[in-house]
Amino acid sequence: MSLIKYEILNAVVEYGSLTRASEALNITQSAVSHAIASLESEYGFSLLHRSRSGVRVTAEGERILGYTREIMRWTERMKQEISLIRGAEIGTVRIGTFASVSTQWLPGILKQFRLSHPGIEIKLWEGDYAEIEHWLASGAIDLGFLSLSDTSPFETISLQKDRMMCILPLDHPLASEKSVTFERLLEQPFILPKWGGDNEIERLIRQHNAKLNVVYEVAEDQAIMAMVRNGLGISLLPEMVLQNHTDSLALVPLEGDPYRKIGLACASLRNLSPASRRFIEEVEQWLHSPKTPG
Repeated sequence: MSLIKYEILNAVVEYGSLTRASEALNITQSAVSHAIASLESEYGFSLLHRSRSGVRVTAEGERILGYTREIMRWTERMKQEISLIRGAEIGTVRIGTFASVSTQWLPGILKQFRLSHPGIEIKLWEGDYAEIEHWLASGAIDLGFLSLSDTSPFETISLQKDRMMCILPLDHPLASEKSVTFERLLEQPFILPKWGGDNEIERLIRQHNAKLNVVYEVAEDQAIMAMVRNGLGISLLPEMVLQNHTDSLALVPLEGDPYRKIGLACASLRNLSPASRRFIEEVEQWLHSPKTPG
């Protein structure tokens, strides 16, 4: 068993390219190819599909990948424990994150974390909810920011409630309302955010057993806001996403103040590495500390 071969296999799958994996690991491409070939020879089946567009893991390789990641995770945790015993902090934490957390939270959190824990490296994987859940389930990441639901298969830490807001053009008839009922939305052309996974918009629609007049389905928050500004429809977005856009859009709360619950998720809180625990502590500390405007 060779841990470096497992590290190489995981890097190739992560980057989808032998060349990019070799650059990330600072080794030659031939060394990467040799390591993969050695594993395939040892196991007796192919781990990767190779093509001109890159490489992707085979079905057999996917089954093996879970074990290699688990071995690497426990090896990483052991290294971190040894470092703590020696009085030092080292390690790597892989974090899954979605756009609004990346924009509004992570710059401040990472700045603070780097000052407090300079020996710990943070690697970010940005995606939608469904991708983050897949990365958590496969062991590709240690922690993931998610909009938490009551049926989450992961262990979670709730961090903050983020109120859902109806966004409208400034001259819209509903723009002056104190709040808007969900039923009023049914009368309007609606731009549906498509974030992947079981997101809070879809849960609201199910809760009201409603059929919205969806005219567009859009994944990017900035695109949704631009379309609303241009009168193409109205939409729902979390309040955190709408910071710095209050001058160009009308924001009206939904009746009942529904919200998404942002939190951190992981496979097991008990088995987190020391570095992952430090990251969680830093996130909670940053969220509860006073922020400097601007």
